[in-house]
Amino acid sequence: MITAPTPSMPRALPAEHRLRLMRFAHEVSFPRGTRLFEEGSRADRFWIIRTGTVQLDMHVPGRRAAVIETLRHNELVGVSWLFSPHAWHLGAEATTPVRAYEFDAAAVRLMCQEDPAIGNTIAQWVGDVLAHRLRSARTRLLDLYAPYGADGRV
Repeated sequence: MITAPTPSMPRALPAEHRLRLMRFAHEVSFPRGTRLFEEGSRADRFWIIRTGTVQLDMHVPGRRAAVIETLRHNELVGVSWLFSPHAWHLGAEATTPVRAYEFDAAAVRLMCQEDPAIGNTIAQWVGDVLAHRLRSARTRLLDLYAPYGADGRV
């Protein structure tokens, strides 16, 4: 059993909730190039990176997968496990050797249903991560396309 708090959650989860969540964690390692999950597959687990990097990507027909974001130390990998239909919206690949805490999504969802206080806190944490990633994606899109549409018209 892992009880050490992870810095990816300090503001989002009170210590008591963080420790309860960590009861569901076990340590895993992935070599470089390992696919953690594929877009459309069942979202049955999630991870918090201890060391290494993971890229989130999106399938683009006829092309290489488009990298959406690179996640690093203490970041949450996977948010689709919390939301029905529990299917990944993106893919994920270890771009370096990765050590992480892995969580069983069904067990964590059950804990959240049985204890609405921790469920609300975890939902808020995952929602905050998702909102941050959407803002980051928006910024990247503006960086890519703003110069082409910046003709001064609103």
